[in-house]
Amino acid sequence: MDMAARKPRIVVVGSSNTDMIVHMPRIPRPGETVIGGTFHTAAGGKGANQAVAAARAGAHVALVARVGNDDFGRQALAGFVRDGIDVRFVKCDDGAASGVAFIIVDDSGQNSIAVASGANARLSAVDVAAAGKSIAAADLVLLQLEIPYPAVLAAVDIAASAGVPILLNPAPARKLDSALLRRISVLTPNAVEAEALSGMTVRTDPGIARAAGRLVRGGARAVVITLGPRGAYYDDGSNAGFVPGFKIKAVDATAAGDVFSGALAVSLAEGRSLPEAARFANAAAALSVTKLGAQPSAPERKEIERLLDHERIRP
Repeated sequence: MDMAARKPRIVVVGSSNTDMIVHMPRIPRPGETVIGGTFHTAAGGKGANQAVAAARAGAHVALVARVGNDDFGRQALAGFVRDGIDVRFVKCDDGAASGVAFIIVDDSGQNSIAVASGANARLSAVDVAAAGKSIAAADLVLLQLEIPYPAVLAAVDIAASAGVPILLNPAPARKLDSALLRRISVLTPNAVEAEALSGMTVRTDPGIARAAGRLVRGGARAVVITLGPRGAYYDDGSNAGFVPGFKIKAVDATAAGDVFSGALAVSLAEGRSLPEAARFANAAAALSVTKLGAQPSAPERKEIERLLDHERIRP
């Protein structure tokens, strides 16, 4: 079937959290107390954020995750259902609380995050295997590193064996061996993660290009380094270059990288080239930073297309 005639099928294996967010004039230094913040909660977690972003960007999404058998877990499940996400493989865990993240956002939109993993730390290879048929039938599998590594490896094994493309958002950064990287279709680190993975400084254009090149030579078939408001840099081993971002006023950068990865996954699964998909993902991420919260900030497909159309017709 022509991909343009149907929504792509994406399976996301990852974490689900409830974010507790304090908006402050600035992020406190160690040992410092800053007064004057406002507080709210929002649905989050890298896996869940990317699943919601992909669903709103136009994909049929199934999520493999664990939540606690508590109010936060039930709220998370209800939110997934509202976004049309297949929750058959989201396990409600009686033995652990739902994951939570404590986020401080400053007036420039930058953030500092601490996570208590809870049920996410109990996501297992067995949980992933239960979703094996859906993974093998997907158009793309989307992963992150906020869950136990054996669960990531299990998803990679199933997807790679079935010839399903794998997009890995390597966050939080950890050492990845070349055997794993060779099975990754697209790696999407931010600048900090690219430095950690490549062992190279990513502060100049040549440094960005060298780090991406090293990651490709290390095994990944393609790399897209996200660069915040500047956009992204891609390298697929044959072609490389910058894909510009969008000028937009940032309110909260939380989950911008997750929205980018979710939208990139959808665009690639629809058959677009890597730079075209990165442009689509840049638009989604730009829209996300105009709103507070992680999942609440993920834009709908029509919003992304509207921004892209607006940029095309600008003089």
